[in-house]
Amino acid sequence: MKATCAVVGCGRVGTSLVVHLNRVGYPICGVASRSLGSAEKAAGLVPGTPFSTDPVDVTPGADVVFITTPDDSIAEVAVALAERGGFKEGASVFHCSGSLPSTLMAAVKEAGALIGSMHPLQSFAGTDLVVNPFDGIIMSVEGDDKSVEMALSMAADLGAKGLTIATHAKTMYHAAAVVASNCFVTVQDMAWTFIRDAGVSEQDAWSVLGPLIEGTLDNIKKVGPVEALTGPIARGDVATIDAHLDKIAEMQPDLTSLYKALCRHTVDVARRKGTLASDAEEALMKRLG
Repeated sequence: MKATCAVVGCGRVGTSLVVHLNRVGYPICGVASRSLGSAEKAAGLVPGTPFSTDPVDVTPGADVVFITTPDDSIAEVAVALAERGGFKEGASVFHCSGSLPSTLMAAVKEAGALIGSMHPLQSFAGTDLVVNPFDGIIMSVEGDDKSVEMALSMAADLGAKGLTIATHAKTMYHAAAVVASNCFVTVQDMAWTFIRDAGVSEQDAWSVLGPLIEGTLDNIKKVGPVEALTGPIARGDVATIDAHLDKIAEMQPDLTSLYKALCRHTVDVARRKGTLASDAEEALMKRLG
């Protein structure tokens, strides 16, 4: 018999855990959410699951409790449950924040339970609960030794690859994820803006830029970001960057500083690749400010 689980917080991550943990054999002993409607909806995906707006109604009997509330509520929920006897002795209590350490739930340990965090390195933008969003992804885990062991086992059952990280490293781990995903979207929005200004419709933007994006990602996968760098900065083409800056200042002045910041870091990447002559590097940095 696998560990019984309770989920507190029925957003996309919490609801996905309810559905997919149950599918791989973990009994769901209850769900709770601030909104009764959200709790009832999540519970309905596993018929017969108890639900409530009060977490202490569903957590005391669970072997594993997931607190999947917004980050700024995790500590508050953990403290409230600990004070009200919401955890059984030896239970593992996890939050799913990427940036916060398990240690913010210190009250849980004082109540006799174990702490940890399980962060699925995945974007939960959609509402499709048929496809397993955990399959093939990285699930970073940290916390008490027994909780880490439990988390790695659950990650494997969900089809994810468990990655144990140091508690103190959570913030930089999450910063890497934000740049890789969120900032990547922002940079693509910038590219979409420029391609629109070049006369390409938004509907055609992917057909124009998509093959380049996919090819670049494939190169990064094969040789890493430094060796994958190509383009005018990698070859020290100062005149082209000059032309870009002049036209961006004319058509999208609000994006000039972002373009300069990205290019400054690209100069550093080109330096590490070893393709940038020192005089070109100096000229580029002077132009980029």
